[in-house]
Amino acid sequence: MSEAEARAPAKSSTYKSYAYKASLIGSAHRFELTEEGLSWHIGGRSGLWGYGEISAIRLSYRPVSMQQHRFRADVSHADGGRIAILSTSWQTAALMAPQDHGYRDFIVELHAQMAKAGSRAVLTAGLGRVTYAAALALLALLAVSMAGLLIRALMIGEFAGVLFIIGFAALFTWQVGGFIRRNQPRTYRFDALPKDLLP
Repeated sequence: MSEAEARAPAKSSTYKSYAYKASLIGSAHRFELTEEGLSWHIGGRSGLWGYGEISAIRLSYRPVSMQQHRFRADVSHADGGRIAILSTSWQTAALMAPQDHGYRDFIVELHAQMAKAGSRAVLTAGLGRVTYAAALALLALLAVSMAGLLIRALMIGEFAGVLFIIGFAALFTWQVGGFIRRNQPRTYRFDALPKDLLP
């Protein structure tokens, strides 16, 4: 072996790896991007999906009460299987920790490997169109109800109630507005991942 070969770094067979705990009970969900494809281990199940066998990826923003900054990728196989990859991991009964950089790097690299393999997977972002339309309809109904309460409070001179309604509406808009904005249904390309759906 030459001196130059001895100094050269060893090539790894794994491009990226990622793991998270979906619950306090059970083992971590583990994923690896290998030369052959996406390798996954979830509970007692495992598999290897070639990059060309992945039929679809949906990226979305999925906050929960324990962690508002939470993202999700749903990866579908041509045979109908589907796995979910989350950007947070359960640590304790009261702590769900973000794994922003690890999740982002893994998702970006997954898309890069699929593009390199000539994948024709359907890439979508946000909620499904029917779910999104239902969410908008519900928000419109709530807005009408809040406006009615506000008008009634103004008419009877209940200014404390007016302030409460305005404050509640502002908080609700801040929290739910971000969810609706990020999860607008759309498609994207391998070379243009939606930045608002990655941490």
